[in-house]
Amino acid sequence: MSFFGVDCVKKNERELERKLCANDREYNLSFKYATNAIKTSKYNPFTFLPLNLFEQFQRIANAYFLFLLVLQVIPQISSLSWFTTVVPLVLVLTVTAAKDATDDINRHRSDNQVNNRKVQVLIDRKLRSEKWMDVQVGDIIKLENNQFVTADLLLLSSSEPLNLVYIETAELDGETNLKVRQALTVTGDLGEDSEKLADFNGEVRCEPPNNRLDRFTGTLTYAGQKYSLDNEKILLRGCTLRNTEWCFGLVLFGGPESKLMQNCGKSTFKRTSIDRLMNVLVLCIFGFLAFMCTILAIGNCFWELNEGSQFMVFLPRQDGNNAAFSAFLTFWSYVIILNTVVPISLYVSVEIIRLGNSFYIDWDRKMYYSRNDTPAEARTTTLNEELGQIKYFLSGDVYDYTGQRLDLSEHTETVDFSFNPLADPRFMFYDHALVEAVKLENPEVHAFFRLLALCHTVMAEEKKEGELFYQAQSPDEGALVTAARNFGFVFRSRTPDSVSIVEMGQQRSYELLALLDFNNVRKRMSVIVRSPEGKLSLYCKGADTIIYERLHQSCNKLMDVTTEHLNEFAGEGLRTLALAYKDLDEEYFNQWKQRHHEASIVLDDRESKLDELYEEIEKDLLLLGATAIEDKLQDGVPQTIEQLSKADIKIWVLTGDKQETAENIGYSCNLLREEMNEVFIVSGHSPDDVRQELRNALTSMKPVEDSVLLPERTLGKGVKVLTDEVVNGEYGLVINGHSLAYALEHSMELEFLRMACMCKAVICCRVTPLQKAQVVELVKKYKQAVTLAIGDGANDVSMIKAAHIGVGISGQEGMQAVLSSDYSFAQFRFLQRLLLVHGRWSYLRMCKFLRYFFYKNFTFTFVHFWYAFFCGFSAQTVYDEWFITLYNLVYTALPVLGMSLFDQDVNDVWSFQHPQLYVPGQLNLYFSKKAFFKCALHSCYSSLVLFFIPYAAMHDTVRDDGKDVADYQSFALLTQTCLLFAVTIQLGLEMSYWTAVNTFFVLGSLAMYFAVTFTMYSNGMFLTLPSAFSFIGTARNSLNQPNIWLTVLLTSILCILPVVTYRFLFIQLCPTINDKVMFKVRRAKATPAPQPRRTRIGRTSTRRSGYAFSHAQGYGDLVTSGRFLRRPALSRSSGFAQVGRTTTIFSPMGRSAGYSPTGRPQNAKVQDVEVTSLQMYRTITNPAL
Repeated sequence: MSFFGVDCVKKNERELERKLCANDREYNLSFKYATNAIKTSKYNPFTFLPLNLFEQFQRIANAYFLFLLVLQVIPQISSLSWFTTVVPLVLVLTVTAAKDATDDINRHRSDNQVNNRKVQVLIDRKLRSEKWMDVQVGDIIKLENNQFVTADLLLLSSSEPLNLVYIETAELDGETNLKVRQALTVTGDLGEDSEKLADFNGEVRCEPPNNRLDRFTGTLTYAGQKYSLDNEKILLRGCTLRNTEWCFGLVLFGGPESKLMQNCGKSTFKRTSIDRLMNVLVLCIFGFLAFMCTILAIGNCFWELNEGSQFMVFLPRQDGNNAAFSAFLTFWSYVIILNTVVPISLYVSVEIIRLGNSFYIDWDRKMYYSRNDTPAEARTTTLNEELGQIKYFLSGDVYDYTGQRLDLSEHTETVDFSFNPLADPRFMFYDHALVEAVKLENPEVHAFFRLLALCHTVMAEEKKEGELFYQAQSPDEGALVTAARNFGFVFRSRTPDSVSIVEMGQQRSYELLALLDFNNVRKRMSVIVRSPEGKLSLYCKGADTIIYERLHQSCNKLMDVTTEHLNEFAGEGLRTLALAYKDLDEEYFNQWKQRHHEASIVLDDRESKLDELYEEIEKDLLLLGATAIEDKLQDGVPQTIEQLSKADIKIWVLTGDKQETAENIGYSCNLLREEMNEVFIVSGHSPDDVRQELRNALTSMKPVEDSVLLPERTLGKGVKVLTDEVVNGEYGLVINGHSLAYALEHSMELEFLRMACMCKAVICCRVTPLQKAQVVELVKKYKQAVTLAIGDGANDVSMIKAAHIGVGISGQEGMQAVLSSDYSFAQFRFLQRLLLVHGRWSYLRMCKFLRYFFYKNFTFTFVHFWYAFFCGFSAQTVYDEWFITLYNLVYTALPVLGMSLFDQDVNDVWSFQHPQLYVPGQLNLYFSKKAFFKCALHSCYSSLVLFFIPYAAMHDTVRDDGKDVADYQSFALLTQTCLLFAVTIQLGLEMSYWTAVNTFFVLGSLAMYFAVTFTMYSNGMFLTLPSAFSFIGTARNSLNQPNIWLTVLLTSILCILPVVTYRFLFIQLCPTINDKVMFKVRRAKATPAPQPRRTRIGRTSTRRSGYAFSHAQGYGDLVTSGRFLRRPALSRSSGFAQVGRTTTIFSPMGRSAGYSPTGRPQNAKVQDVEVTSLQMYRTITNPAL
């Protein structure tokens, strides 16, 4: 007991905090940390068979058929041979087991390859080559260039200056650009001296194992001093060392405890609405099966009591067998016979169909982006049909997925920067007045560009004299630093403690004292520098609303002027930042820096303590100016939005941009339109204000007395479902992030959702990643509709994972969104093809498959039910046992798969021409409970025809030669032949698009039936195995009679007649959108198909403000610790002119229009305000843009 007690204590301690000591294996082993060996495989040769079978029989279908097999080996119950169930069950189990075995063998190979890699470990003061699996926590290891990082390491020293290392993190986050890490100075002094490293006895206390790739908290105690550890000093397993000769690291987490392996947990399994419906229907089918078996068992009981005694002369009962016991046995016998209502092949076929439709997406050349060599990718195979049912489309910044440059008129004369030898020749600017102000040494203009040259996290590399290459965290950063460079304030280089710039030809070095980095909450960054003259200054740039809250009161008038100026930029949808600064007192700064150091080494709540210090020093700022950068739309964004809107897909944009920018871009991409009845703006600053604005909007859309009452119904477990409402006209909604926070509260969420769902388009601006996920969850919770979320950045991951379907766009913001998505591609415009073509076809095919599959199997099974009333409820089968075995596996498998893989009602061109074809999928019109019961009724009718017509046709019938043909075997053959022809003709009616493959499958399956039938009913097969092939000669004796074929023809006609009649009347009296379009297609076959329209959508004349800011964490800690980024020479050509956003306007001051933190009227002209000299310089832009 004590042993287990100690283990439990140690486990709890390890969960709270990790402790380890360098070069002390005995101490570290006492904590029983995981070794560095990994195991991703599930089986070994001894456990594969039992474990795999156990997993497979956890599926209800497999367990059900195993139960049937057990029943079939009981002679008193089974009237079917064991192979009728064993053959399909073994086939399914074998195929699945082979797939699982192949996957696990590959995992074993991968594990062995990784675990047996070699690395140099410092043992007994010497470097020894050891396998990865033998590395322990607390070991010091040596890595060399291009080696994989063995485990999660604390970087100790490296070959590079300032103890830097360069790593590639592609296996962690998909990003191939190099990142920099830097060791502490105290450990960097150890170098590569084995003796010093062996004597290193530092003690690390840090967080327990977790999956947070972007955060690490810990401390190192060494030589009596405590040092702060963060993520910038850690090398994670899965990274690759680049451009670094060697480095040494201390192992913190090994194997399964490393952050890479902690992130290998299973993702949430997403199921489609059809899957969920299927689960319900299968339960109903089981209930119906039990009901049928009960009726037949009762019938058997009555038959035994009334008729059975007459047969006792030659069929004597066993002792103790009475009518009740016979009925009990009959019940289980019919469970076996009628089991085909839930065929095991259904599940296998569904997976094949989904896999095939996934390949269509991967192979689609029209979704391939050649510029980046990026094809579309279906990262999951289980959600294809759900793509055809999307009702709510939630997007990140739909306009931010851009890769274009601004194209100015060639007749506009550009500024000549020849006075600056370090200028970037690719940078284009058009305001000559601003250049003249720089040359005249205007102090405000110089301060403006000095801030841009100092306040950033850009890394500079200079291979040749004067050839600078900037590597920036975002295109905006690169654009601004490049602009400052061309205007004479050239960022040249940096160290951990300084930033070197060239000011109008003069080299100056600023001491970098602190960098207050950007994050999601702060939405700003600051640097504290000391000039060569010894002056302390804080420079800050960030979101204008954030900066305005921290300005000195003396800036109030200037803020109003700035607001007016940015109104002109607003109509262009530009992204803005406000710039400010303040001078610092030396004594106060020294006190602040000491408190900053103390906060940076605490383990608990470190970030909040640092934020408090940042807030303290970033106040009473002086407004210096603002920047505006254009962010262009990708090709096809407006057309895509328009197409999705026509398909009745509700479009919600969830963006971090400010309200005015989001609204302006909404108009630009045709999300909001001038023709809308009204666009509601919800921007309340309190719950009451938000609620009142929502209710006012509801009243405007539905001016009735009960407009505040929620139309809802309950859906299981008390969950309320908000039903759709029809409004007159089209409306839009724009809601701010702070208002959204109130709207998402439990007391208000239903009102918000109701109002939003009545709008054609919804834009939520200034939202956090968490709020994005909350909005998705809200829609999923209260709307019976399928949601799709799309994004391209790390800030969209939570939203992508929360939605029914997540789509990632591989853009400039990394690969995090793609790695978390279900589908991915390179361009936003490909979304319409994914939904309107692939999604709609996949849904249509799956629904047709399910309807037909249930029809053919119900028809097959119900014939047994009717036959029971004519065989004394004896559980005798109406078909040959081999026909029962091969019906789903051979005779009807390929034709239905051919329809499910190749069928299409109209081609892709017509799908784009008529996006309304998408609507039936949203309404579940093709397959639902109603459609299922229609299918069951149709099957019931067909089974009646298929049993009673052959029964009547063969009753007292003789052959041409006078011999009797009305025997059981001939009747079985006739019935199964009629069945196969009827279901095959029904398949032909279901199919809209015939191909050579489909035709081959249909005709080939019929040919296969006759070939197998004549073979199995031959003399040779009977002589080989008489008990299994008892229908000797039946085929050749029956199928040569004309009346047999007339019966087949009559049953086929009677089976399809109601279907043809119903469809004809339905098309004539109440045609669907599919019927109308297919009629147009047939009428247009003689002429070429119309080309898809590309509507030119002009920008609205309404002027609205624009601003956006990245959600990504900054490189501030990296910069202050001197970690320079490196890239191969080929990538260094990416300068300002190649980024997606182009600096077109630099205003000395400003903010975005439409909101004033001072409470003054928006867009109001401010009179009698002294205009500073810097305000005189504006950019001349081409009006055509």
